Amino acid sequence: MEGGAGRGLECQKTMDGKASNGNGSEKAIPSCCLKARASAPEAEAKCHSTVVSGWFSESQSRSEKASKKVYFNNPMWPGEAHSLKVEKILYKGKSEFQEILVFESSTYGKVLVLDGIIQLSEKDECAYQEMIAHLPLCSIPSPKTVLVVGGGDGGVLREVSRHPSVEHIDICEIDKMVVDVSKKFFPQLSVGFQDPRVHLHIGDATEFLRHAPKGKYDAVIVDSSDPVGPAQELVEKPFFETIARALRPGGVLCNMAESMWLHTHLIQDMISVCRETFKGSVNYAWASVPTYPSGVIGFLLCSTEGPPVDFKNPVNSIEKLEGALKHKRELRFYNSEMHSAAFALPPFLRREVSALCHSSTSTLPR
Repeated sequence: MEGGAGRGLECQKTMDGKASNGNGSEKAIPSCCLKARASAPEAEAKCHSTVVSGWFSESQSRSEKASKKVYFNNPMWPGEAHSLKVEKILYKGKSEFQEILVFESSTYGKVLVLDGIIQLSEKDECAYQEMIAHLPLCSIPSPKTVLVVGGGDGGVLREVSRHPSVEHIDICEIDKMVVDVSKKFFPQLSVGFQDPRVHLHIGDATEFLRHAPKGKYDAVIVDSSDPVGPAQELVEKPFFETIARALRPGGVLCNMAESMWLHTHLIQDMISVCRETFKGSVNYAWASVPTYPSGVIGFLLCSTEGPPVDFKNPVNSIEKLEGALKHKRELRFYNSEMHSAAFALPPFLRREVSALCHSSTSTLPR
């Protein structure tokens, strides 16, 4: 964050994969433990080779609990975790950027895990994919050009392709292995890559946006990882400035924006930066996703200066788009009522995030 905000999420000892063992020498830390060690480097994190002690951990028997000590100390949600019963490990590998795990769960279907953090499950992926795509695209008339940052599983592409007005979809994903694994194990999401309007770019999104023509996109959707390590720059002002430059006047951004129960400090920082960057409107919405930390996920919606955008009232109703409701797969979570309801915010969030209440240009509720 500008001015150093958000740096407390990182521990310098974890940046090079080493930490002191207490006698002056250093020892290597397995990459899967880096995030878990960040907030409590003195703890000996115990974890599966690709399952960090954090939001996801395998359930244990009583005898296992007696013999193993598990630390729930991921810096993004210290002191808590979500356990799922693993029926079968389907894939385990490591790319240049992260460790990738796919397993069959007993209750949520197949699950994709990156660096020990659940990215999606077959049961509840609909809530996240549908909301992050349709909240922005249904808020502007006839979007034609869309950029997806991240989203290598293809789920956001599947949802964007429901919009018949869209003519061109760019996706910039840094990790090709995520795309390949998703195509193999999650065909109901990766079907999004089959649309002829989709153009896949493997590489760094910040570099891609720096070279994007000014005003090219009607909408940018950022389906990013949690802001720890390399993904930190995706919630900082320079990145948002490149997005604003790439959007047309009255263009819109939808950015994953963490959990209101856990990350009000991050939400505050992101909204403050976006208020300085986007001269149209800045809004916060949220949805229920059971396998995400605390069971909810937030979305930051912003528009550039130009034709006004009222995010809370969809002008491009999904119900009126020919074939949209059943394109590729029937909608399961999103509709126009859910769209408007997503912007209803609880009092505690407005109190804790002062940026929600102070703006002359925002359409956030008072």
